[in-house]
Amino acid sequence: MTPIHEFSGIILSSSLCELGEGPSFEAETGTLWWFDIVGKALHELHVATARETVHALPFMASVVASIDADRQLIASEKGLFIRDRSSGRLSPYCEIEPGKPANRSNDGRVHPSGSLWIGTMSKTGDHGAGAVYHVARGVVTRLFEGVGIPNSICFSPDGSIGYYVDTKINRLMRVPLDPNTGLPKGEPQVLVDQKGQPGGIDGSICDSDGTIWNARWGLGAIDRFGPDGAHLGRYLLPAKQTTCPAFIANGRIAVTSAWQGLDDGARAEDPLAGALFEILVPIESQHEPFYRL
Repeated sequence: MTPIHEFSGIILSSSLCELGEGPSFEAETGTLWWFDIVGKALHELHVATARETVHALPFMASVVASIDADRQLIASEKGLFIRDRSSGRLSPYCEIEPGKPANRSNDGRVHPSGSLWIGTMSKTGDHGAGAVYHVARGVVTRLFEGVGIPNSICFSPDGSIGYYVDTKINRLMRVPLDPNTGLPKGEPQVLVDQKGQPGGIDGSICDSDGTIWNARWGLGAIDRFGPDGAHLGRYLLPAKQTTCPAFIANGRIAVTSAWQGLDDGARAEDPLAGALFEILVPIESQHEPFYRL
């Protein structure tokens, strides 16, 4: 029987995001970044001091990655942008899906090679309208088509395995990669099949042992899966629509959540929906790679 762990963490931020997503911890500055996609905002939290800053954005965005001490890469509904840290100025870098204004970016992550995997989806959640792309030095390559809601993009520590899911289908996929480029070397295979099961497989991270930590939308939980797909544990959180985890340090992860789609009654029953949480788990963290221009 899969062990279930009750919530014993803390609330890192009580800013209630309509669609909190894309958390990424920057070890060099001790800063956690995440988005309210629908609210068009980038949140910045200095974890040690609990100092939070909210940066308004001109578009919906979902992924942030470090480039260097002065710049970040932002994935958005308008494509990829370079953000100047000091001024917040956004400079266009490259388009992902030119000619598809009905789509936006969703889940994504930088591969150990310095390339980016980024998923797209319909703003109205249409089946099969999105895709998963690989971006390296501004060159965009489409990897997987016909994706409804791309999520769970993460990589094994050595970069030889990639993971992703279409949350509408709930089958977590495993694909062999060239660790030097982040490009597939074979066809995706199903690792975890939970089609028809309650809740959606949402954002994931992969730890230094190759274990996958997945946020379960609709169930208020983080699921732990082994590299073989075995369900090793479930960690409960006090918000049903958990969206994505991020490493903070060894033994600590942050988890975003959302209140999107909840009416007044549902929000009253789920008052922490949209908050950012921290939980203690048996994990050895990996630093997020920098995107290579």
